[in-house]
Amino acid sequence: MAFESILDLHRSSYKDELRPSFYVDFNVDQIIDKICKNWGENISSFYYYLPADKESEDYRREVMADVKIVSLNEVLMSFVRKMKQHQEIINKKEFVRRDIQKAAWHISEVMQYGEALQELLGALQEADIRSQGMISLKESLETYLASEEFKTMYQTAGELQQERNSYHFKVKYSNNQVVVSEGEIAGTYDKFLKDNLTEPEKPMKSPFVENADLVSLEMLIIEILQKKKPELFKNTLAFYEKYKDYAKEVYLQLGKELPYYLAFYKYEEKMQKKGFAFTAPTVDETQDMFATGLYDLALAYVNSEEDKEVTTNDVVYHAGETFIVLTGPNQGGKTTFARSLGQMMYFTKMGLDVPAMAANVHYFNKILTHFTVEESVETGRGKLQEELVRLKPMMNEEGTNDFVIINELFTTAANYDAIIMGQRVLQHFIGQNSKGIYVTHLKELTEAHESVVSMRAMLDEQGKQNHKIVRKEAEDIACAINQVNKYRLKYEQLKERLS
Repeated sequence: MAFESILDLHRSSYKDELRPSFYVDFNVDQIIDKICKNWGENISSFYYYLPADKESEDYRREVMADVKIVSLNEVLMSFVRKMKQHQEIINKKEFVRRDIQKAAWHISEVMQYGEALQELLGALQEADIRSQGMISLKESLETYLASEEFKTMYQTAGELQQERNSYHFKVKYSNNQVVVSEGEIAGTYDKFLKDNLTEPEKPMKSPFVENADLVSLEMLIIEILQKKKPELFKNTLAFYEKYKDYAKEVYLQLGKELPYYLAFYKYEEKMQKKGFAFTAPTVDETQDMFATGLYDLALAYVNSEEDKEVTTNDVVYHAGETFIVLTGPNQGGKTTFARSLGQMMYFTKMGLDVPAMAANVHYFNKILTHFTVEESVETGRGKLQEELVRLKPMMNEEGTNDFVIINELFTTAANYDAIIMGQRVLQHFIGQNSKGIYVTHLKELTEAHESVVSMRAMLDEQGKQNHKIVRKEAEDIACAINQVNKYRLKYEQLKERLS
C-alpha cells in the first residue's frame, strides 16, 4: 500500500474540522494547549478531528508505539527540525528578487530536504518498527530515494553546493577603489565603504545568505563573480529551472504531521517524571472495558505545579453493563471522574496513550457529552430549557454504539420530573447500544435499566470528601452527611455552639 499519511490510512480521510464539543467539557483544550506549547499553534488542529474508523485508530496506535523507540524518536525529532528549517528557506526565498540568489538558496533547500529524508530512512531501516504506517513510510522512502530522479537531483545539488562553497574571493578597498580578486569596480561608494569596510581587508559573508535584499556593492560583486565563473552561475540557474517543483507533498506533510505524536510523547515523558502514569490501551471487545489508576490529566498538571496530590480511581464495565450512574456528595470528585473517563475515551480514539496505569477500551463510533451549563442571558432560556435544547441533537444522532457522558442533567427540575426524564434518556442511549456514565444526585436512576450499575463518590472516616469513586449502591443521606460535617451541624456540635 502506498504511503499517504502518518496520521491516517488514506489521505482522503484527513481533514480539518472544528473542535469537538466535548473539548471544553473534558478540559481537553487545556491539555492540548500544554502539549502544543513551543511546537507552534499549527499542530493543535491535528487533535481536533477523530480518525474515521477503528482501522484508522489502530493505525495511529501502532505508529505511536514505534515513535517511542528511543533511536527512532531522536531522528524523528531531527527530521521535524530539518523540515522546519527547509520551510524557512522556502519562506525567505519568496522575498528574493534576483534570480541567481533565489537559485543559490534553492540548492540549499534541496540539500536540506534530501539530507532529512536520507537520515530518516536510515533510522527506519535500523529500528525494529512494527506499525503499518512506519513500514509503509520506509518502503516509500526506499523507492523514492533510489529513483534516478532523486539521485540525479541530489547529486547535482551537492556538486553545485560544493563548487560554490569551495570558491573564495576577497574584497579589498584600496586607493578609493573596491577590488574583488583581480577585478575592479568603478566608483567609490564612499559612504558605504566608510560604514562597512573600515579595515583595508575584511572578510565578508556570502551574499547568498542571511538577507533577502542585497546592497549595491553585493550586486556588483555578483556581476564580477558571474564573469569569472560563468559555468557555475549558468548551472545554478539551470538547476533552479529544472527542479522548481522537486519536493513530494507527502514528505512535506510528514514534517507537519509527526509533531502530533512527538509533542504528545514529550508531554507524556514530562508528566511521567512528575510521577503520573500513562499506558497504551488495548482495544479488545472480548474483554471487559476497564481502567486502573485513572486520573484527570488536566487536573494533574495543575496540581503538579502546586505540589498537590491527584486521586486515581478504577472503573470496569462487565459484560452486559452499559451505563454507570454516579452519585455522591457535592465536591466529591464526580465530575472529575467523568472527565477522566472522557479523556481516556478521547485519547484512545486518537491513537495515543491514556492517563492510567492500565486500560482496555472498546471501540465506539462517537463521543457524546452533556455537561451542565448556566442559563443563557442571550437566549433568555432558563437552565432546564438550555439543557433540553442541547440534549435534543444528541438524542437525534443517527447511528449506534456511542460513548455518552452526562453530567448533572435536569438539576432545576422537580425530583419526580428529573427522575422520569433521566430514566428516558438512559433507556434511549441503552437502546442505541451505547455505553457511558450519568453523573447525578438522583439515586433512582440506578434502577432505570438492568444493565445500569451504581458507583458512588465516597467520604472518609471523618465524613470528608476523599475523591474516591467505588462501585457501591447510592445513598439518600450521602449529600446530607457531607453538608452536616462541612458546617458542623451534628447534635453535639450544635449543642456546644448554642451553649
